[in-house]
Amino acid sequence: MSVEASDPVVRAERSIEEAEARLLELAVDSQRADWVQATFITEDTAALATQASARLIRAMVDLVHSTAPLRELRLPEASRRKLEILRVSLPLVAPAGPRETEELAGIINTLQGLYSKGKVRLPGRPEPLDLESVSRILATSRDPAELERAWSGWHAVGREMRAPFRRYVELSNRGAREIGFDDLGAMWRARYDMPPAEFAREMERLWQQVLPLYRSLHAYVRRRLFEQYGAGIVPERGPIPVHLLGNMWGQTWEHLYPGLAPAQGLAGEDLTAALVRRRTTPRQMVEQAERFFTSLGLPPLPATFWERSMFTRPRDREVVCHASAWDIDFAEDLRVKMCIDVTEEDFRTIHHELGHNYYQRAYAAQPFLFRDSANDGFHEAIGDTVALSVTPEYLVQIGLRERAEDAGGDLPFLLARALESVAFLPFGLLIDVWRWGVFDGSIPPEEYNRTWWEHRRRYQGIAPPTPRGEEEFDPGAKAHVATNTPYMRYFLAAILHYQFHRGLARTIAWSGPLHRCSVYGRREAGARLESMLALGASRPWPEALEALTGERRMDAGALLEYFAPLQRWLDEQNRGAPVGW
Repeated sequence: MSVEASDPVVRAERSIEEAEARLLELAVDSQRADWVQATFITEDTAALATQASARLIRAMVDLVHSTAPLRELRLPEASRRKLEILRVSLPLVAPAGPRETEELAGIINTLQGLYSKGKVRLPGRPEPLDLESVSRILATSRDPAELERAWSGWHAVGREMRAPFRRYVELSNRGAREIGFDDLGAMWRARYDMPPAEFAREMERLWQQVLPLYRSLHAYVRRRLFEQYGAGIVPERGPIPVHLLGNMWGQTWEHLYPGLAPAQGLAGEDLTAALVRRRTTPRQMVEQAERFFTSLGLPPLPATFWERSMFTRPRDREVVCHASAWDIDFAEDLRVKMCIDVTEEDFRTIHHELGHNYYQRAYAAQPFLFRDSANDGFHEAIGDTVALSVTPEYLVQIGLRERAEDAGGDLPFLLARALESVAFLPFGLLIDVWRWGVFDGSIPPEEYNRTWWEHRRRYQGIAPPTPRGEEEFDPGAKAHVATNTPYMRYFLAAILHYQFHRGLARTIAWSGPLHRCSVYGRREAGARLESMLALGASRPWPEALEALTGERRMDAGALLEYFAPLQRWLDEQNRGAPVGW
């Protein structure tokens, strides 16, 4: 017997390499099936996606169990890290056994199908409306009755999800326990290079950092809505009715901006109007986002990206329109799936999605288990970091504005951004805080909806337009709940992208206000960014954070610095008015 064959460490590393090769093959198969299912929803494509997903989950579970003894060996650091990533890399693990694996995969596809096929019937409209159409009503109408009907109509999509969701919790918790976790929520929290309980404390620490700014914004918005709708619709103190906030979930409030604008006026020329005036197409919006990345010295997207992506809703079939970036073969087959509207919101969203694609390309040279972000908040943050460079000066450069206002008139701009970014923070946190309670059993099935609204009141300071009983399942009206997608990544991204932005601003020796910094065209910033992206998941996230920012701890201080002028203005506006709920 050779020394190599008898060395347990060598055998272990070979086993890990074989596991990576097997998982790559199955992951590509699953990605292809999921792409077809998401862009051509039928019973057959759903069945194929379910089968491919089940094979991947089953292989992952088998490998987690078979490689468990290897964790006891004195392996090189990279191999130990791969084993831990293998253990937590899937968002759920089914119990051992093919029947339950198939059942769990089928439940997830059932929940996604119920969500994707959801329609709303409204008085006076002959055809049922999809989510995008109903969302436009929430964004544009100021008729409380119409808003309530649209909001309630969509939230009915969750009713049929309640029973399968309960079974999904049972099965996924059993799977998590079989590989050593207390429940699925603990498994999700274990992904962050720290114990699950410590991660939960870190999230609360970050929330407490930003809470004063959010409370100030909430108080200002509530007072202005009270003035607009009156005490019969909006309370002078207490939670804001969610259907009035311009978004189906009350997660961002940017559509309210025209009615909330400060005395200085609107935040420059309306970007949506400028895009429409230039007859911008969805593809051209994507091309502009790509030009931002290439201006940093990053390579253009491959030709297959343009051939295989979905930019608009097809007329001949049902699709999942929720924007997402795809890495089909974990190498060069990068794609975006999105039903793009020519709006400012989608202009920024496509920058966000390409951030995923550029991250995916940068770490493609890593071993398969390291082809991911340092943590999932990093993946979400990259495109949003770029979006912070979409400043008035940048919009002038690309011809979407005629002039840039001087820095003294930035309150409108900052308020508009805060209604999107700061307003999102508690929603980004509470979805998984609620699910952690569901998974650990502190929230029983008979209290799903009540506790959902308790969390929304506690964190967001909002309330439903009408009483919501336990016959409803309002969490299911959010895609990420229906599709078993962990959500804490978005809260992390909402904090991190300001910290990343500050790091890049320091890289180019920026001396002005942080909210005026754009790294467009600055290749030194692009080089520093790409060096972090290329690490993938090969190192703990504090090292990746340090590579980009020089800091090893997540910090909301950059966000507070960015919005400091707005915070002062909001506090002045709120003087003498109720703050909090």
